[in-house]
Amino acid sequence: MTAADLDETDLKILDVVQRNAPMTTAELAERVGMSQSPCWRRLTRLKDDGYIVDQVTRLSAEKLGLRTNVFANVKLSAHGRTNLNEFIEAVSRIPEVLEVHPTMGPFDFLLRIITRDVEDYRELAFGRLLTLPTVQEINSTMSLGPVKLTTALPIR
Repeated sequence: MTAADLDETDLKILDVVQRNAPMTTAELAERVGMSQSPCWRRLTRLKDDGYIVDQVTRLSAEKLGLRTNVFANVKLSAHGRTNLNEFIEAVSRIPEVLEVHPTMGPFDFLLRIITRDVEDYRELAFGRLLTLPTVQEINSTMSLGPVKLTTALPIR
């Protein structure tokens, strides 16, 4: 099944669950205007077909003391498959690294990182990232805080 095969009801279900994951099938069915059994079957199909990857709860970084958001552009010293995989595996094990995106242009990767403060980021950058054998350069941009922060995709 492709995105083109999704009907209006499928899109409604996806839109509702991406904005409020912890709801019962009965609540979801009511929100999208259908009965519970067909809604459950559609939801199951959407999960089985890979449209719904995960259902998670988003936590407050601020309440948890995670106030420093950094976007780090990383340039590798070599670009062989082994080096790329080694870098990806290494940064994927760092809990403060929330996202890893390969990029085109002067840098090879864009990392989204969250830490408690600038000192924690400095320790992470100099103590963990720059010590990776494949990392040549890091160019960091510190965010002043999100103006918009969402995980909801524009599916409609």
